[in-house]
Amino acid sequence: MSSRREILDLLRENARYTTEDIARLTDYSESEVAEAIEEFEEAGVIRGYGAVVDWNAVETDEERVRATVELNVTLDRETSYDDISDRIAKFPEVTSLRLVSGDYDFDLEVEGDSMREVSHFISDKIAPIPEITQTVTHYIMESYKEQGMEFDDHDDDDRLSVSP
Repeated sequence: MSSRREILDLLRENARYTTEDIARLTDYSESEVAEAIEEFEEAGVIRGYGAVVDWNAVETDEERVRATVELNVTLDRETSYDDISDRIAKFPEVTSLRLVSGDYDFDLEVEGDSMREVSHFISDKIAPIPEITQTVTHYIMESYKEQGMEFDDHDDDDRLSVSP
């Protein structure tokens, strides 16, 4: 019998798969798939469903700016990483927030209508949080892959390679 993890993997691959599709791709019946998905949703394992959008392919005059921000924090006895994340995650501009290992503490992804809007959000809302000691903002210039989906329609370099 298949692992229930396989159902999750298939939903991550394509959230539009029907229970019939997933049953056909696994060793589960359609009713077992529906029951598993319902259990995953009720337990909070599945938090939602979304589309992977290539914003560069959207024909619009509206600009959409995304940035990744490195955050360093200093904790005190009364404040935990969870306390800080609770404050930051509430902002609608925040699309993703992760506690990470390495040279900084949080990896924050934000979206706005312009570089100015993103910059002001970081300087006016994030940087003033008392525990945040440093922010480093990286604006996303081009996306080649998002959530496992490759955007392969970017312009290919037609130059011939030259080797000595």
